[in-house]
Amino acid sequence: MKNSELRGLSLDELQGKLTAEQENYGKLKSAHSITPIENPMKIRETRKLIARIQTEIRAKELSK
Repeated sequence: MKNSELRGLSLDELQGKLTAEQENYGKLKSAHSITPIENPMKIRETRKLIARIQTEIRAKELSK
């Protein structure tokens, strides 16, 4: 998901997306610790997406 797409979402949608991505990240980490996943870069991409979502949430909170 691109930054421009994140900016178009409301605060509630961003919160929901953040929760879903954090759950996905946890599942990826646990699956990778048991048996290596096919594409370990997905873990890194998910972590960066979570950071982008958190940054956008903070920016929207400050702009209120």
